Amino acid sequence: MMKTCLLPLAFTLLSATVANADPLTGDEFDAYATGKTLTFAEDGQPYGAEEYLPGNRVRWAFDQDTCKEGIWYEREKDICFIYEDGLAPQCWQFFVESDKLKAVFQGDSGTELYEAWASEGPLACMGPQVGV
Repeated sequence: MMKTCLLPLAFTLLSATVANADPLTGDEFDAYATGKTLTFAEDGQPYGAEEYLPGNRVRWAFDQDTCKEGIWYEREKDICFIYEDGLAPQCWQFFVESDKLKAVFQGDSGTELYEAWASEGPLACMGPQVGV
């Protein structure tokens, strides 16, 4: 009797996990991130932070680095970022896990970042020649 009851429960949990495996769409990403500054970590170490502004604008800084202005856009299942430095777009897939973002880089590195914390304040930007 117990095995019969657990089988439907196991199937339901597996189905829920698979259903949540889809990356966020552009609209879902926008709803989650806009108005927030999210700090990301990799393997428990600070990686960087990004402020998500209205109109798909962003402000990014690697940990303890100068901020870069940019934009994001949806491309198929990816959210891609272009920054003022003119480098190629950086495309990621975003997932919500335990009410926080997980970002998976869509390139050779396969880097995975996790939202360490969020705030509604602006990103604290280091400026060039501060203190000079």
